[in-house]
Amino acid sequence: MEKKTEFKPYVPASKITPEFTVTSIIMGIILAVVFGAANAYLGLRVGMTVSASIPAAVIAMGVIRVIMRKNSILESNIVQTVGSAGESVAAGAIFTIPALFLWAAEGVMEKPSILEITLIAIIGGLLGVFFMVPLRNALIVKEHGILPYPEGTACAEVLLAGEEGGSNASTVFAGMGFAAFFKFIIDGLKAVPGEVSFRVKGFAGEIGTQIYPAVMSVGYICGFRISSYMFAGGVLSWLVIIPLIVMFGQDAVIYPADGQTIGEIYAASGASGIWGSYIRYIGAGALAAGGIISLIKSLPLIVRTFRDALKGMGKGGAVSQDRTSNDLNMKVVLGAIAVLTLAIWLIPAIPVNLLGALIIVVFGFFFATVSSRMVGLVGSSNNPVSGMAIATLLISTIILKATGMTGAAGMSAAIAIGSIICIVAAISGDTSQDLKTGYLLGSTPKKQQIGEVIGVLASSLAIGGTLYLLDSAWGFGSEELGAPQATLMKMIIEGVMSAELPWNLVFVGVFIAVLVEVIGIPVLPFAIGVYLPVQLNACILTGGIIRLVFDKMKAKGEAEENKKKAIINDGILFCSGMIAGEGLVGILLALLAVFGVDKMIDISGMLGLPEVVSNIGSVVLFGLIILTLLKFSVWKKRDKGAVKNGKK
Repeated sequence: MEKKTEFKPYVPASKITPEFTVTSIIMGIILAVVFGAANAYLGLRVGMTVSASIPAAVIAMGVIRVIMRKNSILESNIVQTVGSAGESVAAGAIFTIPALFLWAAEGVMEKPSILEITLIAIIGGLLGVFFMVPLRNALIVKEHGILPYPEGTACAEVLLAGEEGGSNASTVFAGMGFAAFFKFIIDGLKAVPGEVSFRVKGFAGEIGTQIYPAVMSVGYICGFRISSYMFAGGVLSWLVIIPLIVMFGQDAVIYPADGQTIGEIYAASGASGIWGSYIRYIGAGALAAGGIISLIKSLPLIVRTFRDALKGMGKGGAVSQDRTSNDLNMKVVLGAIAVLTLAIWLIPAIPVNLLGALIIVVFGFFFATVSSRMVGLVGSSNNPVSGMAIATLLISTIILKATGMTGAAGMSAAIAIGSIICIVAAISGDTSQDLKTGYLLGSTPKKQQIGEVIGVLASSLAIGGTLYLLDSAWGFGSEELGAPQATLMKMIIEGVMSAELPWNLVFVGVFIAVLVEVIGIPVLPFAIGVYLPVQLNACILTGGIIRLVFDKMKAKGEAEENKKKAIINDGILFCSGMIAGEGLVGILLALLAVFGVDKMIDISGMLGLPEVVSNIGSVVLFGLIILTLLKFSVWKKRDKGAVKNGKK
């Protein structure tokens, strides 16, 4: 409670400014639909989506403050709150629902209707928002200063920079410009590879790094501690487990190799092939165990939060609280959850029975809690939603099979359950980041929560048509739309139904998580590191190391201490801008790809550089990215007396 009384938001609770306006809602809805469609394509193409909160905030700030000449930071915040929901709905949907299209192409079942997709998205999205409401006080308020929420904090910094102007704004926009430039070179022109890997002859392990400015920026904002735990998990996967699998299993054929031996997979795809075929199952097991451990450790705080919220119901709940503490009424939240649970069971278009509906509610709240806390550690962009969906599919498919629901009916029910849970996890994580932004700025939580609901409804109405359009254009599982996560979900369900799932790999991950927790390492960031590619973890660690160097700088006297804080704060501002810039260009490139323009600007074939030269180019470009961060933090010119302590 002491932290809560000390913290003062940018807009005090006593001040009333424009917030939930017609302008903010309309702009938010447009951005939700656009970001949802763009990220659906991007996720199906490369297996990852772009966080939309900061790009939405930048666009809102530009339109409301610069074009419309309105001075309302909370109005801009509502725009990004509504707009960012589209990306989360898309992420949850594209990781699972395309599996139904793949089965339809094989003649196993009919394609899902647009109505079914829309209802699944709406129910998952609304549950994600409502599950997060009672958790806000526990995770956002009481753990302020403990959970960094990197993208939520970065989003607040972007909006504050636009509000205050001056050097803060120039630092943010410089970050945006440089990241946009670098992103366009890497993924637009494809002048250099976005990932560099190093291998030693005779050793099956692999190490390397991505060179994306936004990924490095997440590491800087999170700090060295969290990023090092993630990297340690990646090292275990890529430099220990993968070499052992290759060394001992050269001639073994293990699911899901489709008849290929481990040696053949490694010969064809290297360490990445082993990671895709085996390590992901180990990572899924570690994530599931980490989630259970996290939930058990959080139970006392969760119980207290619910108890306090339920006590407030008899007193009018949030209505009597300060504006900045005013959540949706708990009666409304619990009633909505009950109605949505019945809707899952009773609506014919959703292929889920009562047991499935109960599974969704139990696991939905569980993963909403885990996701909300996890994005507080590593950010929404690195929130392994598909890993949570894997864990859900494993358990729900086993339960469905045990109760006699098999075949096409059982498989479609499992995907529907997994889809809703996946969207719940994505939306609850996004809502957490948005509420963190609002907490720092002084927004009204209730208005933000209503904004999330509007964003969910808008993007859900568009996602069904988007998936049908993309399937009609190229087909899921094609070269243009590989749909990697959905393909994996399909394989998991088929594996459970046919009793061919590699449980040994899953339990290896479970016991790795238990061991890590026993020796005192935070299990979730480590488990995320096991699940994600080591190259991504290394890029995050690079940002964390730079932050560590800044944190360890010696400062004698108040003036030097203030300068040190200003350097760290300018780094956060610049990294916030880099996240925004890369996000905006990522969405632009996705739209260009939809219209086929991406092939016209791809110069990789024209250059025809050897792999060694391309890798050197990538390393040089990554060095330039790091130098730009140093230029706008350590080497930045500052006016005397203008040094700031930064905002947390």
